[in-house]
Amino acid sequence: MTESRERRLLLLLAAVQFTHVLDFMVMLPLGPQLMRELRIGPVGFSTLLGCYSVASGLAGFFGGTFIDRFERRRLLVLTYLGFILGTLGCALSHTAPMLAVARSVCGVFGGLCGSMVMTVASDLVPPQRRAAGLGLVTTSFSVAAAFGVPLGLALAHRFDWEAPFWGVALFSAILCGLIWMNLPPLREHLHPEARFGLAPILEVVRDANARRALAFYGVLVFAHFTIIPMLAPHLIGNVHLPEGRLFLVYLVGGVLSFFTTPRIGRWADDLGRVRVYGALVGFALLITLGITHARPMPLYLLVPLVGSFFVFASGRFVPAQAILSLAVPPRRRGSFLSLCSCVRDIMAGLTTAVGGWLVVKTPTGEILGYDRLGWIAVVSGVFSLWLAMRVLDVEHPKSAVTDQLKRSSG
Repeated sequence: MTESRERRLLLLLAAVQFTHVLDFMVMLPLGPQLMRELRIGPVGFSTLLGCYSVASGLAGFFGGTFIDRFERRRLLVLTYLGFILGTLGCALSHTAPMLAVARSVCGVFGGLCGSMVMTVASDLVPPQRRAAGLGLVTTSFSVAAAFGVPLGLALAHRFDWEAPFWGVALFSAILCGLIWMNLPPLREHLHPEARFGLAPILEVVRDANARRALAFYGVLVFAHFTIIPMLAPHLIGNVHLPEGRLFLVYLVGGVLSFFTTPRIGRWADDLGRVRVYGALVGFALLITLGITHARPMPLYLLVPLVGSFFVFASGRFVPAQAILSLAVPPRRRGSFLSLCSCVRDIMAGLTTAVGGWLVVKTPTGEILGYDRLGWIAVVSGVFSLWLAMRVLDVEHPKSAVTDQLKRSSG
């Protein structure tokens, strides 16, 4: 496969990733509108959000029992079709219980589809270019934050809260057809001795290197998401950022990371995944402390500060994904990455609980205890680097290049 075709396929996978990232993210700012129109309170809205995460986490676990037993393209299309149906269900829901069911369906298939996207991307890109390839796919998060969410909100305000889901479903249906027509069948991972049930998961869990990789990813997610849930209340209540200017923080951060994420991937390939990860951790820790200890400051200082968090803290996931993709053999990659998505959802939920225990909102809107979350994120970030240094590569780039040259010359 030529590098130009490889890049086109990665962009197509990034578009798929964009749709279900947007499907999850657009729910967050729709809270006031949903609570008003569905006649639910904050607890009800939190339940709607939790349905997606719980369903996605369960799907990640059970997906590990079968995901490596099937041809990649077919399974990606099937899970994407399930996600599209769930999104259509959101658009057609007119009560909170109906929407909760639809969000659960989106969580199940969106979680599986996300694992499949990263698995297929890892299968398509050779190890020596793996970080750059995954970095290109990861730009979908930046595009969703910077452009997708504002567009979804505009549709919701112009029409109704169902409009963003109609838009995501329509765009996803087009992408599903393009995936089927352009992505080649991927069967190299299939193994005649592969089994259904808990056997694939147990095989991963018994692998010491896979366990270290899962621990590494879980600690990274914990370090990253510790300060995320209460970031907006902290900026508004403690730093005195006007609520109407909050979108600027996410817009600037998304735009910056859109341009820097692919470059971080290339650096990771050229300089070493763990080395680049370590550098990003160092910068992210300083920025995290700066944000969590921030007090009122001018907008021209605050926006670059928080924008840099998107670049360095979110950028950590690019070399991290490359490290994960090389931690197990290709025949177990799907099950392993599916378990990684389960770990991600569990740890993200845990950070929300930790924030609820340690942070208090005063009647004046000030957030107390947010600085403690910053220190927890710092310690977790350092621990994640220690774990990253202990995850071994099971694919050997030099050997892969040599085999490729031998095949081409033969």
